[in-house]
Amino acid sequence: MGSTPHDDTGLTDDDGTVGSPSSPDVPELRGNSSAGPVAEADDDGSGRRLAGMKRRRPAPERDPEADPDAVARTIVLRQLTGSAKSRKQLADKLVERDVPDDAARRVLDRFEELQLIDDVAFADSWVRGRARTRGLSRSALKRELREKGVADETADEALEQVSDANELDMARELVEKKVRSMPADLDHDKGVRRLVSMLGRKGYGPGVAFRVVNEAWPAERG
Repeated sequence: MGSTPHDDTGLTDDDGTVGSPSSPDVPELRGNSSAGPVAEADDDGSGRRLAGMKRRRPAPERDPEADPDAVARTIVLRQLTGSAKSRKQLADKLVERDVPDDAARRVLDRFEELQLIDDVAFADSWVRGRARTRGLSRSALKRELREKGVADETADEALEQVSDANELDMARELVEKKVRSMPADLDHDKGVRRLVSMLGRKGYGPGVAFRVVNEAWPAERG
């Protein structure tokens, strides 16, 4: 067998296995390291310690002597600790922190190789979660994914899990919930406009919106 290739990303353990962002072996995830540890207090030149005078090491991304790849890894790991992100979201964050393009590309490529960045999995999870918690239509979900830099083809594959029937059910649930909070004697036309507008903000087209609203808010109501 050949020798194990050298890994310059800092994401491979000594035994050749790949570490994860949540592993305690990854120092970047132990608390907020942006400020760095507190240095000992300076003295005034006479050997006396100056109380309250503490130095902090500069954050890695602000230290001009820091290795750009190490800085990029730190930033990406922090971003991924909170929630999954698309590659473009992470790339944008590295640009914000003035990470050189070549270092950003190397680190992002390596994270993709390790499947710590996966736009397919991200899109699938995003669609499932946003459809369930917000009742968003496929068009609204696709718009959100596009804003996050997910390719249309990848978004379309993720959106296959939301069928026409699913959309109707979500729209009905949204309207039924809204109707419960509306006055029973509200003018019919005003009620229709309010409900259709709400569905429009969720990405539903006029055809679906009026169909669902007329079922829940008929003209003879009240």
